[in-house]
Amino acid sequence: MVYMDPIDPFDGFSAEINHLMAKLAGQDFWGPFTTFTPFIILILLLVLVVVFVAKKQLSLVPKNRFVGVIEFFVDFTRNEIGFNVLGAAAKKHVPFLLTLFIFILFSNLIGIIPGSTAATGTMGSTLALTVISFVYFTYYGIKHHGLGRYILSYMPHGVKPAPLALFVGLLEFVSMILRLLTLSVRLFANMFAGHMLLGVLAILTTLFITPMFSAFTAETAGLGGVGVLWLVLLTVMYAMEIFIALLQAYVFTLLSSVYVMLATTDH
Repeated sequence: MVYMDPIDPFDGFSAEINHLMAKLAGQDFWGPFTTFTPFIILILLLVLVVVFVAKKQLSLVPKNRFVGVIEFFVDFTRNEIGFNVLGAAAKKHVPFLLTLFIFILFSNLIGIIPGSTAATGTMGSTLALTVISFVYFTYYGIKHHGLGRYILSYMPHGVKPAPLALFVGLLEFVSMILRLLTLSVRLFANMFAGHMLLGVLAILTTLFITPMFSAFTAETAGLGGVGVLWLVLLTVMYAMEIFIALLQAYVFTLLSSVYVMLATTDH
């Protein structure tokens, strides 16, 4: 009787996790360009293609499902994110909000595809999106109030003496900066954690199922059964990650709309 050492599916787990972490972290390959850059460019091109194709097929009644889906997102952004927050002023801000929403949504969803990378899975890209949002609402805040009044809008009314009012005003400004940082961190952390979880589950599924293809025994069949359970959990988490991709695009765009409202409202 030949004795065989028990199979430990976790033998290669550590090496696979290190490889996954390196992939999610990205790598520099030329100057400012990283492994995330091609996907950012791809998503920008994809958004442009979708917009131009949808524009050519627009009609009073959507003629196909593709146009219907695009119109749904347009109406959702205009009504739920735009007019619900900004009221009548939303009309001029909807193009910006829609661009932000679609770009983030596509970035999140494409990142779920095995072998791809989410543009929103790096702090650099989410911080860049936050800076764009900051510049946008600051511009309209200054345009609405004027530079002096916009700066003074961070100063609380009725606080005395003046040094205390200045201190509270600085706290308000710092609070706004911190809200912007949390805006970028929230998007990055949710997408990175989600992709990390999907990667770990995919690794576990592979490590438990693979031995069964090398030698079908009672032991490998048992491991394969556990691998199937990992696969079921992976499938459930994929569905959850799609929901999170939609939710995070919505939250980022909604908060950007709120910041536009706060910057352009007299208070």
